[in-house]
Amino acid sequence: MAFSLNHLPKRTEKPRNEGLTMGLDKGYSVRQAEDFVEACSNYIDVVKLGWGTSYVTQNLEEKIAVYHDAGIPVYFGGTLFEAYVLRDQLDGYVELMNKYGIKNVEVSNGTIWLSDERKQAIIKELSADFTVYSEVGSKNPNDIIPPYKWVRIIEKELTAGAEKVICEARESGTVGVFRPNGEVRSGLIEEITDQIPQEKLIFEAPQKEQQVWFIRKFGSNVNLGNIQPSDVISVETLRLGLRGDTLLDFYSLDDDEDLNKVMKDNNAISNEE
Repeated sequence: MAFSLNHLPKRTEKPRNEGLTMGLDKGYSVRQAEDFVEACSNYIDVVKLGWGTSYVTQNLEEKIAVYHDAGIPVYFGGTLFEAYVLRDQLDGYVELMNKYGIKNVEVSNGTIWLSDERKQAIIKELSADFTVYSEVGSKNPNDIIPPYKWVRIIEKELTAGAEKVICEARESGTVGVFRPNGEVRSGLIEEITDQIPQEKLIFEAPQKEQQVWFIRKFGSNVNLGNIQPSDVISVETLRLGLRGDTLLDFYSLDDDEDLNKVMKDNNAISNEE
């Protein structure tokens, strides 16, 4: 940190198991990746090369090396995984990951049909050599999965060997755990986290309002995914209560009277405005 400030929430330190920020690289160049790492390497825990962008990204090997040299794991987007599975080329996908030194893998079926049994078998197979992030939820906004089924699927995929389960939202934040207008399906989240340890979940939350909701709900060390590279610093300030949206959520003093005074003063200022 550039300077010291008291009464901030305690953040986990890298390598983190909780409080992960997963960044979404949608086709950055090598130079952009270098800038991203220079600005955010302390706050980014893993980078996803979105959907099938890796297939058409120039200088892919050099870009992956930038992330790896900074100690940041990289993995290919779930859509690329689905494209390989759709063509019955899972072995080729494993060869691809090995070629580029990829140690993390997303196993998803958000677009293609893949039975739960087959998906779990793939998770079990890949988890022997890779860190598996499975993803649950459909990319189709009309495909509503009932909460009990979310819980059942997540439990089985964790048992099969998934390190964490990603709760689908897409880049737009309008499907899966969100309604088409971006509103959080709070009842669904309550049902899931009531039965699944929250630290085993990564919530895709591309919109600021969604990030604020999860941070307020679960605290500074909630796992968040699909964060735009340009938003990583912003998300870290939300986690620390250094943005207006969460300033008072994580502010604490030993003397509660001091906190009450600050809140009263803030309310007074707001009323005057």
